[in-house]
Amino acid sequence: QVQLVESGGGSVQPGGSLRLSCAFSGTSFDYYVIGWLRQAPGKKREGVSCISTRDGNTYYVDSVKGRFTISRDNAKKTAYLEMNSLKPEDTAVYHCTAVADVWECESLIKNSGLWDYWGQGTQVIVSS
Repeated sequence: QVQLVESGGGSVQPGGSLRLSCAFSGTSFDYYVIGWLRQAPGKKREGVSCISTRDGNTYYVDSVKGRFTISRDNAKKTAYLEMNSLKPEDTAVYHCTAVADVWECESLIKNSGLWDYWGQGTQVIVSS
């Protein structure tokens, strides 16, 4: 059994920052790759970022690279997405995702169907 619960979403002005959290319930958190994906109305689901298990390798989609930072704290069984310099186009429901360490982050971020577990999502609104 694996459950993911996101938190930290909200409304922010362009240029602002938010930190999303993903709490993991289950066993062997450090054997799961963790990702963040987003869904905006009228747009295709987009993989945003991914972090591997113990080595901490990360991957970012080009549109957020340099602005977002993914991290994980294996002791706390929690993953994070620090979002800086937010833009209106970042507005979306953000989902935390997880899968056992079988796939590489580059593949996972490009194919949302590979993720086994999804959180309920947390809404991020960036507007003036």
